[in-house]
Amino acid sequence: MHAFLKLIMGGVACLFLCHSLSVLAKEQRVKQQNQLPAQVASAFQQAEVPLSAISILITPLESPTQGKNTLQRPRLSHRANAEMNPASVMKLITSSAGLSILGPDFTWRNRVLMDGPVINGVLQGNLYLKGSGDPKLVVERLQSLLQDVMTKGLKEVKGDIILDASVFDLQTKSAASFDDEPLRPYNVAPHGLLLNFNAMLFKFSPDLAQGVAKVESEPPLANVVWPATVPLSPGKCQDWRSQLRGDFSQADSIRFLGAYPSACGEQKWPVAYVQPYSFGPRMVQAMWAQAGGKLQGQVRAGLVPPNATLWLEGLSLPLTDIVSDINKFSNNVMAQQLFLTLSSQQGRGSFEASRRLVLQWWGQHLGDQKPPILDNGSGLSREERSNSQALTALLQHAARSNYADALQNSLAIAGVDGTVSRMKDRLPKSEAIGRARLKSGSLRDVASLAGYVEGLSGQRYVFVVIVNHPNANAARPALDALLEWTVKDQKKS
Repeated sequence: MHAFLKLIMGGVACLFLCHSLSVLAKEQRVKQQNQLPAQVASAFQQAEVPLSAISILITPLESPTQGKNTLQRPRLSHRANAEMNPASVMKLITSSAGLSILGPDFTWRNRVLMDGPVINGVLQGNLYLKGSGDPKLVVERLQSLLQDVMTKGLKEVKGDIILDASVFDLQTKSAASFDDEPLRPYNVAPHGLLLNFNAMLFKFSPDLAQGVAKVESEPPLANVVWPATVPLSPGKCQDWRSQLRGDFSQADSIRFLGAYPSACGEQKWPVAYVQPYSFGPRMVQAMWAQAGGKLQGQVRAGLVPPNATLWLEGLSLPLTDIVSDINKFSNNVMAQQLFLTLSSQQGRGSFEASRRLVLQWWGQHLGDQKPPILDNGSGLSREERSNSQALTALLQHAARSNYADALQNSLAIAGVDGTVSRMKDRLPKSEAIGRARLKSGSLRDVASLAGYVEGLSGQRYVFVVIVNHPNANAARPALDALLEWTVKDQKKS
């Protein structure tokens, strides 16, 4: 009996010891996962960003053959559940939901209608251009649409050209409301008939012989003038926009009161138009005349009446192309156009209805993750929130989906293109160049990166890092270091 009890007690002791060792090993693994690589921690310290202001999750990308609920051990996890403002990384949620709900081949339909007959090329009534929320109805595409109208046999309009933007139900909002920078193109508001992003693009080309820089602008706008040239100035190319002293305050007259440094070569300056509601009418009026069309009335906003008949329909670029612009170049207004389009398929699009729709989609596909806090779907917001774990789950889900290629191809390639191309300037010999497809985010107090990274071993990772701190902008070298560390998975970190 004594020997039996001794054997039993020995077994219990072994079980207790084995369990304790297992717990310690697990704790050690967790500690290693949560411990930032020395070079990364040092870079954050140099930027004076505390670790309490950072969220990181780097996890092996699941194989497409693995089940939905397959758990992957993180390679690095730090405050992965912390609710953060991810800035433009939020576009990953909008683009994923858009590709899933609408389909990668979805197109917007821009319709041209009329309320009278066409006799000998003359419309005996009004012409209507009804917007569909197309995010990229730019100069070339509007030009093509108007040319198609004329090719079909319409040369003159006796009435008005009426622009119908009613596909979206939007509240009027000041362009200065976000950061008091109303002329920055990133602050352009969405619109049911968004033309050329409601922005002008000025090009400055030095002519040394004449001592001036030639000024060109697109798109053409009716009754808007600007100088054909500006004087050149000597010296280095530094802050040339301030030196030009552009005055964009008048809707019908743009002035440059300074000079342009000849050392700058050719440069471009995009500017949001100061009077957004008149931009579309001015652009259509100018481009209709430019195409050779005649108009007896005016171009104005309005609604298509029930008795109007369809003249022709122009399709947008496919959603795959739109999402590529949204993510590679972090285009805010295009992201908002897509976000609003989700609810416009069920009625007039609105931010509130689109938020409900995206959260419903999230619950269906990512129900085990905390849902994001949504605002306008672009990340140009102080209210939007998510966390690294939820964004990792989103990217894992997308990689298994039927839109996997469309989403991954929409991301900027580190050191090559889009918003992460400058990595090559900062780290020209980095092994991360060309090995990561990423969406970047940047606001005052926010810096973020999320996407897919290929390690030197061939293993692919989901990579998410978010910084929320007044010194976030100074933390970009630390994000570079973290990306480098992720790529160098064959080397001691």
